[in-house]
Amino acid sequence: MPVSIGNAPCSWGVEFADAPSNPPWPVVLDETRRAGYAGTELGPIGYMPEDASVLRENLEAHSLTLTAGVVFRPFHDGGAWKELQDALRRTCRILEALGAKHLVFIDSLSPARSACAGDSLAAPRLDSAHLGALHERLRVAARIGRDEYGLEAALHAHAGGYVEFEDELDQALGEIDEHLLGVCLDTGHSLYAGIDPVALVRRYPGRIRYVHLKDLDRSILQNAIRDRIGFYEACARGVFCNLGHGTVDFEAFRTALDEIRYDGWATVEQDRGPLSVQSSYDDARANFEFLVSAGMAG
Repeated sequence: MPVSIGNAPCSWGVEFADAPSNPPWPVVLDETRRAGYAGTELGPIGYMPEDASVLRENLEAHSLTLTAGVVFRPFHDGGAWKELQDALRRTCRILEALGAKHLVFIDSLSPARSACAGDSLAAPRLDSAHLGALHERLRVAARIGRDEYGLEAALHAHAGGYVEFEDELDQALGEIDEHLLGVCLDTGHSLYAGIDPVALVRRYPGRIRYVHLKDLDRSILQNAIRDRIGFYEACARGVFCNLGHGTVDFEAFRTALDEIRYDGWATVEQDRGPLSVQSSYDDARANFEFLVSAGMAG
């Protein structure tokens, strides 16, 4: 069954709002629409206009829907909590103003974990006190999103953060009420961490709120783990390849989504980093055409 397909600024190398390598946001909106997509994510807060009227006018001009906002911040770091809450509320305000419902939480990279991304045995873990504090910050952030802005929060397990591997995701979901925090399932980050995305859909059928679509080049991943090059360098080397060129079984994944009657957004996020030499537009177009051929996009 086809679902609504969007893309995100990270597919154009936009990881941080003020990076000098970022393309202008109007270019990203234009290329997103021309490549065939119906929606876009907000990107890092501060990249697109925070004036809702300005952003609404530009989205409407491109016939795009704002699908979600991502709070990519160090939930593991209590010292960053004040800054995190500021980014959270700024994100929530613009999502609410433009009618978007999905609020995605990612524990951002730490130097210790980035070097061991994808390697569950080598990655350092949080002790029980710090892990409990991370879970509490996720819980509070989800309540803010729900109670103050009417948003649905979802947790995204991400390579290089302290919620990456299957046991870490299960621990967080086990500690936080399912009605408060769902799952943003990312096919590429799941495989990066050794998690079968199809099995994950079937294990948490009632908690899948939002979907990110990526493919993964396993040989680049294996080299990245062996050489300890870190997550962003792996992205620059193309660990997240074009859809259909890697190891994600999209036919099985589509079947799993059909089984749970998923009818929400699926957003392509081809994390690539600013050093990629590939054309973001050409890749975005090729990825959309693959999803049409796979029966996931109408």
